[in-house]
Amino acid sequence: MADQARHKNLSLARSMRQRLTPAEAKLWSRLRSGRVMGVKFRRQVPIGPYVVDFASRTARIVVEADGGHHTEQTEEDGARSAFLEWRGYTVLRFWNGQILYETDAVVEEIADAVHWGLRKAEFEGGG
Repeated sequence: MADQARHKNLSLARSMRQRLTPAEAKLWSRLRSGRVMGVKFRRQVPIGPYVVDFASRTARIVVEADGGHHTEQTEEDGARSAFLEWRGYTVLRFWNGQILYETDAVVEEIADAVHWGLRKAEFEGGG
């Protein structure tokens, strides 16, 4: 059963990579190829039962680009964030409008989280 769910999430993630929203595409252009502090981000990443918009496993950060439908699913988003935090990720959520019109500020906030995520990983790793 777990293998079926994993396969379903992988298939969903692959199809979602092909159809990014304008906000996701803009943010991806700023996160890809180690453009934020040299840290690799991936897009549409399966983590447990969820597919997150962007994730850095190194810095343990998830970035979600939220559209208008998220105003109606705050309970689901809260459960999702709680699960991801339980898995050791810091979850950052941005409205699509923020990403599209305040891109530099969004990327700066992500860079701050990357900095602290790397520091935390270094501390926990004993290095």
